[in-house]
Amino acid sequence: MLFACVNIALAQNPPKPPKNLRLYVFDCGSIKGLSPTLFNFKEGEVKATQFVVPCYLIVHPKGTLMWDTGTVPDSAFKPDGSPVTQGTGAIITATKPLKTQMAAIGYKPSDITFLAMSHYHSDHTANANDFAGSTWLVQKAERDFMFGPPQQGAIINTSTFDKLKDAKTKILDGSDYDVFGDGKVIIKSAPGHTPGHQVLFLKLAKTGPLLIAGDLYHYPEERATGKTPTFEYNAEQSRASRAAIEAFVKQTKAQMWIEHDAATFAPLKKSPSFYE
Repeated sequence: MLFACVNIALAQNPPKPPKNLRLYVFDCGSIKGLSPTLFNFKEGEVKATQFVVPCYLIVHPKGTLMWDTGTVPDSAFKPDGSPVTQGTGAIITATKPLKTQMAAIGYKPSDITFLAMSHYHSDHTANANDFAGSTWLVQKAERDFMFGPPQQGAIINTSTFDKLKDAKTKILDGSDYDVFGDGKVIIKSAPGHTPGHQVLFLKLAKTGPLLIAGDLYHYPEERATGKTPTFEYNAEQSRASRAAIEAFVKQTKAQMWIEHDAATFAPLKKSPSFYE
């Protein structure tokens, strides 16, 4: 209870804007039990099958951006904050509510200037409705799909983002979008996994250039083999997006973080530590 009270107190007033861009990494859960065959691999062809689910807070001198919002909604947690496990085949587990992690560094959803998600799949949208007061940055094709006719077999939970339909929204047209106007936080279109899938490029003063790749890839083995998931919206489009992003990464000498890759996630500094 004391911890919760401290977090609430911290979240009353957000911290002062930093002088340099910051990136906070949150632990928003894990997914076990997915077969590699869903991604066109045979059993044993990938080193690790467990997925991690990160969320990211980007803090810029001119505002804040939440990137992806987790796989388990905070509302599923009990008051004591004990871990939540859901599912039968694919087992989804989260140990920390997103808003609790935000509060620990002084932020609450109403402090967030912009919301952007790599795509609409439910393991990225669990807490999206909490940010309906932010300006939503979304590709037109993605938004059209999210609020269009129900799609059979789509990995989508509209109840996690339905409030965004009436949120202040910046519709992106597939061009690079410079969020704060200084080239340090750029959303890049990378369609294929979903109609309007997008990735995030950051130019951090000390860490250097970084690309947070959403579900452009799920396993590192996809980069080497070119294999795409069986459930891609458009596999040909995915391959084109991968080629374009790989060329961009090479040009900028950026490191790439594959969001679901446990080996990438494990050594990262987690909030309240940050990258700058």
